[in-house]
Amino acid sequence: MWNSKLLPDDMNLIQKFSKHATIAGVIMVLVGLVMLFEPFYASLFTVSLVGWLMVFSGISAGFFTFQTNRGDMMGWLKSLILIGTGLFILFYPKLGIAALGMLFAIYFLLDGFSGIAMGSSSRPAKGWWLWILNGFLSLVLAVIFLLSWKSVEETAWLIGIFVGISLFFDGLTLLFMGNVFRNMKEQ
Repeated sequence: MWNSKLLPDDMNLIQKFSKHATIAGVIMVLVGLVMLFEPFYASLFTVSLVGWLMVFSGISAGFFTFQTNRGDMMGWLKSLILIGTGLFILFYPKLGIAALGMLFAIYFLLDGFSGIAMGSSSRPAKGWWLWILNGFLSLVLAVIFLLSWKSVEETAWLIGIFVGISLFFDGLTLLFMGNVFRNMKEQ
């Protein structure tokens, strides 16, 4: 199953990974479940996280510009735009939710069209229809996001559900990986 050449030989490292993957997996599964049951608050949390990341990125960009080239107007502009956008999202989270919902819709539209194109171009190959199915499902998700975009509550619900599902399955994957490494350690 695993390519043993890619795995570390250090059993102490494997043991640490197993332990930390299990802990992180449990936390992510629990957070994912909470987000699935409270999708509106989950989307507010997600948008707030994006806002704070933008603010800190803007501060970092400003610090970097200050340290390297104080006369770089584009560096200062980038910093101000990041900080301003992040603060805007933090002060007006409903507009941030709407923007994030539109980004999801655009992403699913692009993913849908590229999936259909990939499946169509590889038609004689085995499993080509999975690309097309994936493309159509992405287009359906894009339409759902576009239709819900008129209501911030609906968009927030969708964002919360998507982020919750993602965290839940990421957590399950980490739990599985921790278990695989724990069993490998015992052999």
